[in-house]
Amino acid sequence: MNITWALLMMALGGVGVQHTGGHEADVSAALQSAANPPITAGQAGTSGGDTSAGNPSASPAPSTTPGAADSALHTDPQPDAPKVKGIYVTAYSAGGERMEQLLALLDKTELNSMVIDIKDDAGYITYKTDNAELQEMGTPQKFIGDINKLMTRLKEHDVYPIARIVVFKDSVLAKKHPELSFVNSDGSVWKNKGGDSFVNPYNEDVWKYNVDIAKEAAKLGFKEIQFDYVRFPEGFEKRADSLKYTKSDRPRVEIIADFVKYAKAELAPLGVRVSVDIFGYAASVPAAEGIGQDFVKISKNVDVISPMVYPSHYSTGWFDVKDPDKDPYATIKGSMVDTHKKLDPLGSYKPVIRPWIQDFTASWLGSGHFVKYGKQQVEDQIRALKDENVDEFLLWNANNRYTSDVDYEQ
Repeated sequence: MNITWALLMMALGGVGVQHTGGHEADVSAALQSAANPPITAGQAGTSGGDTSAGNPSASPAPSTTPGAADSALHTDPQPDAPKVKGIYVTAYSAGGERMEQLLALLDKTELNSMVIDIKDDAGYITYKTDNAELQEMGTPQKFIGDINKLMTRLKEHDVYPIARIVVFKDSVLAKKHPELSFVNSDGSVWKNKGGDSFVNPYNEDVWKYNVDIAKEAAKLGFKEIQFDYVRFPEGFEKRADSLKYTKSDRPRVEIIADFVKYAKAELAPLGVRVSVDIFGYAASVPAAEGIGQDFVKISKNVDVISPMVYPSHYSTGWFDVKDPDKDPYATIKGSMVDTHKKLDPLGSYKPVIRPWIQDFTASWLGSGHFVKYGKQQVEDQIRALKDENVDEFLLWNANNRYTSDVDYEQ
């Protein structure tokens, strides 16, 4: 396996296609059709270090209290939490008519949790907050008309509520505060191929802004904060020296890991879990230095890790499967074997493993390379998780249309 190719697969995860609704795991269709077999966990080596130039004037990372953070890592802030089996819910669904259907789905099945957008893929806070600082930094919308009414409904239906916060992919904040983003030589804010902008993970004001949103979500009643897009932009290593932004001489993988540590320490007093979405590939390849994601460094500092292991997002050859989308059991099983290998050495620091799995049809893969996903395919994924001693999962469907009659207790 070409290690560069494997890292490229991870680095381009947010580019291009919108087939799964802008989730962190979206992957270029062109890369998905690549024939290169994957690198196995046993073959994974180490990639080169970060070569970003230092900036003596850069602000230091927010300080954390090691003792408090370490203690929090060893104690689950939600010891009475259920074995989470959840679904993704957009702010539009949460604030609209579809919520009734989604609540009914949870009422009649073993599903018990919702991951709801509180800060979405564009960067909008999805409800009207009274917090003056959040109003100044962000651009709150009223996608969820009455956030307190929503929380009451979730409690009445015994739903375990998880707040999804998209962190460094934030076109709204980048446009409003270019100094917190990456700027081109002509003074314009940089955008990726999909037209999205990112904000700067080196900047501690960006850290505080996202964690302040998380704190408000916790006070509203969310039991867990799920951070997504916890990374630098795709292919960042190619433009790190040409863009203008505040930076330090610390490697990007350390910057991202430090943000997670900071968030965990800041949220610990509120008794909420902290979880992070990460590429499914991350369990099987070396750290992605370019975008700053290291599977182990991130996992050590969260309560829950959610690798995005959609079969459609693995290309030919992964786990010895010709068409991973057509063999969800083998693909999920292989990804979990690698995940355990990567995280078992963490011992008591090993987080709960709660993967995102696929409840959508990847027709963009082309004829002969995909199957229509339904009851069997969803159940095959759940069975593979169970066979690898993973009993929690989250279902992704960008339109929040989930397969009926699935046995979620495989």
